[in-house]
Amino acid sequence: MATDTAFGPKDPGRSATASMLPGDTPLTRVYKNAMKKIEAIIKPFKLDEVKEALNDLGIKGLTVTEAKGFGRQKGHTELYRGAEYVVDFLPKVKIEIVLEDGLVDQAIEAIEQSAKTGRIGDGKIFVSSVEEVIRIRTGERGGEAI
Repeated sequence: MATDTAFGPKDPGRSATASMLPGDTPLTRVYKNAMKKIEAIIKPFKLDEVKEALNDLGIKGLTVTEAKGFGRQKGHTELYRGAEYVVDFLPKVKIEIVLEDGLVDQAIEAIEQSAKTGRIGDGKIFVSSVEEVIRIRTGERGGEAI
């Protein structure tokens, strides 16, 4: 039976040290395929423009989630049938993309340019590192799995 590493059970037929550099431990493991995850919170009506801009870069896959939230604007007040009420959470759309490092700057620029209205509430872009991607159907890993 395969032994466990700091990252869970060891894959049969795959060396735990295959992607490690001399002096690395399983906790400082280095992955060959550097990837990033971009999460963008944008206004819902800008989704099609952002999707087209990313498609023009060759980015085909993304995940879209409807969300509600607020930032510095803290919502707004509306008047309905003579009564004023506060809308705390505004509708937003969250886009998630995982891609290789080489496309990150272009993708961020495409999202910024296509989502920007110049008004409060345009949204935010978050970038984080992704250690590994695995396509469930085929078992492909890294950039091939994206």
